[in-house]
Amino acid sequence: MGLTNSSVGLKTIGAGLTAQKQAPGDKVVALAGNPNVGKSTVFNALTGLNQHTGNWPGKTVASAQGRCATRQNAYILVDIPGTYSLMAHSAEEEVARNFICFGGADAVVVVCDATCLARNLNLVLQTLEITPNVVVCVNLMDEAARKGIRLDLDLLSARLGVPVVGAAARRKKTLAGLLGTLDRVCGDPGGRGCAPLAVRYPQAVENAVARLQPAVEKRCGGRLSSRWLSLKLLEGDPTLGGELRARLGRDPLQDPEVSAALVKARAELAAQGIDGDRFKDLVVAALVKAADGVCQGAVLTKGHPYTALDRRLDRLLTSRLTGYPVMLLLLAGIFWLTITGANYPSQLLAQGLFWVQDRLTELFLYLHAPAWLHGALVLGVYRVLAWVVSVMLPPMAIFFPLFTLLEDAGYLPRVAYNLDRPFKRCCACGKQALCMCMGFGCNAAGVIGSRIIDSPRERLLAILTNNFVPCNGRFPTLIALLTMFFVGAAGGAFSSLLSALLLTGVIVLGVAMTFVMTRLLSKTLLRGVPSSFTLELPPYRRPQIGRVLVRSVFDRTLFVLGRAAAVAAPAGLVIWLMANVTVGGASVLNHCAAFLDPLARLLGLDGVILLAFLLGFPANEIVIPIVIMAYMAQGSLVDLGDLAQMKALFAANGWTWATAVSTMLFSLMHWPCSTTLLTIKKETGSWKWTALAAALPTAAGTLACIAFTAAVRLIG
Repeated sequence: MGLTNSSVGLKTIGAGLTAQKQAPGDKVVALAGNPNVGKSTVFNALTGLNQHTGNWPGKTVASAQGRCATRQNAYILVDIPGTYSLMAHSAEEEVARNFICFGGADAVVVVCDATCLARNLNLVLQTLEITPNVVVCVNLMDEAARKGIRLDLDLLSARLGVPVVGAAARRKKTLAGLLGTLDRVCGDPGGRGCAPLAVRYPQAVENAVARLQPAVEKRCGGRLSSRWLSLKLLEGDPTLGGELRARLGRDPLQDPEVSAALVKARAELAAQGIDGDRFKDLVVAALVKAADGVCQGAVLTKGHPYTALDRRLDRLLTSRLTGYPVMLLLLAGIFWLTITGANYPSQLLAQGLFWVQDRLTELFLYLHAPAWLHGALVLGVYRVLAWVVSVMLPPMAIFFPLFTLLEDAGYLPRVAYNLDRPFKRCCACGKQALCMCMGFGCNAAGVIGSRIIDSPRERLLAILTNNFVPCNGRFPTLIALLTMFFVGAAGGAFSSLLSALLLTGVIVLGVAMTFVMTRLLSKTLLRGVPSSFTLELPPYRRPQIGRVLVRSVFDRTLFVLGRAAAVAAPAGLVIWLMANVTVGGASVLNHCAAFLDPLARLLGLDGVILLAFLLGFPANEIVIPIVIMAYMAQGSLVDLGDLAQMKALFAANGWTWATAVSTMLFSLMHWPCSTTLLTIKKETGSWKWTALAAALPTAAGTLACIAFTAAVRLIG
């Protein structure tokens, strides 16, 4: 059996949107499964599309599609969002259900976790009610074997009435059986060779379905499962109306026969004390009972599926006594590795990029280009780009893989678990912790990550407060000031360790401000009760280091760097023009700094620093270079070479330790960069919320700087 891989772009599969077939003979296969069962790993292994495969629930909110082929068929695989059920209680469940029902899939592969199969079968049984063309892929068979779990796949297949295949998706060759089974299922489009298990519900529910189903069958005309649709109508699912109108021409409830049958069925249920919530409870209980029955005797377990080591690690990482200290130590360790490891590569990269600048200068001289053109394009646009790349790329290339390793190992769900209670006290959702963690790399990524939060109110809370966590672009400023004024610029291992610890303290302050502002918004503009959600603590897994490196470089590092470079280029031109256009014997840059100076002094800064933050709006990385350029009266960004020279320059221009603290406070809390604000506008669709997202941290930073400066002056 041969496999051919080709990658295609990411595609969001929302309500009512179907995968586009690339050729008439292509088969569309939906890839479904609970969060954290390796569904995206199966997808990547089959298609070669390196989609992000985060080891926490709810990571895949948009769907991806990719191609693979066997000797019999060409397949389009659609990786739909991970979900625990198809009852549409969340955005993920609604998208998954709609694609399975209305997406035109020829087959559905439901990926299950071999280490906890009974829980996963809930989704399998619901899928079987919609379509018989189902293949159950029991993944993580290798982990199950290590934990003493043995599965009789033939018995499971006989009980479910559909094919069941085993796999360990991290080893691609184990998926050959899945593709062969898909060939057989897709060769039987009506599911004539299958006898899917039909869940038996309590007699009252079955009677109600029997009364409603004939009328629904007439209305569906075989286009949908009449039994499944009858259950949904009895449940009163409000999310189905639009999709049913698109599929059937009109809402079945507008059919008099269906409407009358539904009224009678509900009246019979009500007479037996079964209301809407009780109906759902009965359905869920029947599904759980059926899943347990399927597993009875087919899943044999020796001991607990979680190993003793897993339980010991959880006691360490999630207890109230040790969970938070370990979390802070890991964060400090990541920052120390990032600070220590990024120095030398950053220096080499800067030397290489500025060597290219010298060659560009020689080219402009050779072409006899005007001095202003050389200044604008080389000393302005290119130099700012080179600075941003040399400062951003090495730390990101270290930070993102380390962060992704924690994600792959299963630690990030423990972070969300630890922070769930504080966020609940702020009337927010514990999933916001995951968005906050993403913000350490890039606040724009954290904003996009808020899609995993189901509640619109809580999603908005996460978006509006994400900027209080410092992103990768603000690390250079914070690290430089901490090292110069509080650690010592001499360098060495102790210096980098102390810088990492102090940086961790600054970040803890940012996290604390996130809680404060979240609670403030929850009690004012965004009042509400925190919603509940299911957070699975997955088994610890050995990270795939090679995949982590590739994924973090292409999915995160280069993506974020590209966006920063796109806004840094025009900023470089503006900065050069302001530094080189003079009015009354002084540059526009100096005039603007003088104008801002009175306000800046109130904040414990000076006009140059405040102007640097304003001009650093496209990319936070260029704040310190702009300050240096203004102090030295240079026409372009300047690199002093070491922190000792930089500290001497700052001290000569009136900096003290208090100035450094005020600058760090304002760096920690000020308006988001342009990329983040554009992302907020795209996610919220509102300029009002975008403006509030900029105003909140700016107001907090301004008040913090004013209060700190007043306290220093009072004490001094």
